[in-house]
Amino acid sequence: MLSIRIVCLGLLVIGVFVGSARAEDPPASDEVRVMSFNIRYGTAKDGENNWDLRKEFLVRTMTAFDPDLLGTQETLGFQRDYLAETLVGYEVLGVGRNDGQEDGEMMALYFRKERFRKLDAGHFWLSETPQITGSKSWDSSLPRMVTWVKLTDLRDTSAPPVAFFNTHFDHKGPTARLESARLLRRQIGTIGKDCSIVVTGDFNTAEASDPYQALFQLIDKQASPVVDTYRVAHPTHDPMEGTFSGFRSDATDGTRIDWIGASRDWEVVEAAIDRTARDGRTPSDHFPVTARLRFLETVSETVLDPSN
Repeated sequence: MLSIRIVCLGLLVIGVFVGSARAEDPPASDEVRVMSFNIRYGTAKDGENNWDLRKEFLVRTMTAFDPDLLGTQETLGFQRDYLAETLVGYEVLGVGRNDGQEDGEMMALYFRKERFRKLDAGHFWLSETPQITGSKSWDSSLPRMVTWVKLTDLRDTSAPPVAFFNTHFDHKGPTARLESARLLRRQIGTIGKDCSIVVTGDFNTAEASDPYQALFQLIDKQASPVVDTYRVAHPTHDPMEGTFSGFRSDATDGTRIDWIGASRDWEVVEAAIDRTARDGRTPSDHFPVTARLRFLETVSETVLDPSN
């Protein structure tokens, strides 16, 4: 039987919180659901939007989508652990960017244990010395990093492994973002060799930017190992694609800085920006982004065309 894997980042009801997945749209048995979510530092002084007041809402937003793969950004140790305890059935991987242990932001990623088994995992820093813990380079304001895991799909162990990368690019340094995109692209090709790829992250830059081009576009006649799932699903740009909410449900304009990438052996079935809100407020200062993918056993020439 043809093995089909769908990386699903589903669309939640816009503006209204829904506590569970819609009964009329149950996940397929061969589906993989993926979400990328900048959850905002739990120590930030956000007043009525502080962590303790919104953490349950944030978890409900996640569980309503019911991801198989979840990448989070701006995650501190106690947030990583809260999600690990509250989200049932997931294994978590995440270390602090400053010391590779508990100090600083984590690129925490979660995968559903009943669906995936970990084959390998690790971290690298977005610097000229990526294997040096806490390193930074270029004009980066802070150490930045990538956490990755290589997984086998327990529903079809003969299928290629899935290599899942999660990251957060620097918010100040334009050179750092560009070089980070170049490094991430190289590492995907190395770590993700012979794997199907999923990439989640807050990239702090726009679609027309040099980092976006460096990650997704044709370079020296070489196609990128990943495509932008949202743009594949929505070829026409819409000015209301902003993913930074500032905790406001109506903040839909602006820049789409949160992306999900996928290798070309996935068909992009659906990709979305989750606008879940409650009383006009969002569960974080970013909207989570979602995508649904279906694994292609035979990749067509159209899919392989690097101009796509």
